[in-house]
Amino acid sequence: MDYMIELQNVTKRYGPIVANDQINLGILRGELMTLLGPSGCGKTTALRCITGHLTPDEGRVFIDGEDVTSVPTHKRELGMVFQNFALFPHMTVYENVEFPLMIRNLPKAERREMVMDALRLIRMEEYEKHYPRQLSGGQQQRVGLARALVYRPKVLLLDEPLSNLDAKLREEMRFEIKDLQRRLGITAVYVTHDQAEALALSDRVAVMNGGRLEQVGTPDEIYDQPGSQFVADFIGLSDFIEGTVLAVEGEKAMVTVDDLQFAVPASPRMRPHDKLLFFIRPNDIDLFPLGYAGGENTFDGVVSKMTYLGDKIDYRIAVGGLELRVQTDGKVRFEEGESVRLQLPVDRCRAIVRD
Repeated sequence: MDYMIELQNVTKRYGPIVANDQINLGILRGELMTLLGPSGCGKTTALRCITGHLTPDEGRVFIDGEDVTSVPTHKRELGMVFQNFALFPHMTVYENVEFPLMIRNLPKAERREMVMDALRLIRMEEYEKHYPRQLSGGQQQRVGLARALVYRPKVLLLDEPLSNLDAKLREEMRFEIKDLQRRLGITAVYVTHDQAEALALSDRVAVMNGGRLEQVGTPDEIYDQPGSQFVADFIGLSDFIEGTVLAVEGEKAMVTVDDLQFAVPASPRMRPHDKLLFFIRPNDIDLFPLGYAGGENTFDGVVSKMTYLGDKIDYRIAVGGLELRVQTDGKVRFEEGESVRLQLPVDRCRAIVRD
C-alpha cells in the first residue's frame, strides 16, 4: 500500500492512563483520513504523535516512508490548522501567511509569490492588508489554512478546526476544506468528535474509543456496517434491540423479543437460542396509520412523544415492552397518544458484535 503516514503499534501513556493502545493505522497518499471519537478517546494524542509534539512510548511513526519517530516537529514537513485559528492579531493577513516562510529564511521575492499563491487558493488575495479582527470566523480559518499550506508541506493536519464556528459556517467550511484538499491532492488528517463532519469530509474514518481503534473504513462502511455496538451508537442514531434467536431459515433469522418476533438477516454463526443484539436506524423504520397491511416486522404501537425538527419529525413509539425511535419526513404527521403501525424492513436490520 502507498502510505503517506503509518503508525505501527503506537502506544502512549500518561502515568497509568493509556491514551493510545497499540495503534496500527496506514493513511494513503492523497486521502483525507478523519480520526473520530468522543473526548478522551485518544485521537488528539495520535495526531500529536504524528506531528512530533509527543513521542510514543512504544511503536514507530512513518511519514513518506521515513521513520520520523524521533524527528523534531519542524523537520517533518507538516502543515497544521488549529481549533483557535492561532493567528497573530498584530499581523496582517499577508504577514500571518508569510510568517512560516520568514522563519525558513526564504528570499523576499519568493515569499511574495508563495503567499499570494496561497491567498488565491483560499480566494482571499484582496484581504492581504486586513488584520484578523477585521475578518469573520470563516475567513480567519481560511487564513489559517493558507498559512499551513504556504510552504507546500507533505501532509496537512487539522485539529478540530471548525469547532469555534457556528453551525452554518461549519457546514460551508467542510465543503471548502474538502474541495481544497482534493484540488491539491494533499494527504490530510482531520481530528473531530463531530460525526457529521467525519462523514461529509472523509475518504476514510478511523473511529477511536478508549485509546484503541474501533473500526477503520469509508463513511458508508462505518455508517451501514458498524463493527461494534460503540460504532453503531456513536455514528448516527440507532434503535438497539436484544432478543433470542428462535430459528435460522436460509438468509433470515427469527428473533424473539418478549412477545414480539423479528426477522433479521442471518449470519453463518447464528444458532437457535443465541442471544442477539441488532439495530436499525430510526430513519429506516416506516411509519403508517393503523390499517396498513404490512408484512414481516410490522407491529402496532402508540406514539409516546413527537418532536418537530424542521426537515423531519422525531417520534418515540411504544411497541410492546420496547420504545423505538422513528424519524420521518413529516409528510404524514401523528400526534402523541395516537395508535400507529410501523415496519422494520428486514434488510435494514443489522446484527452487531456485543461490546
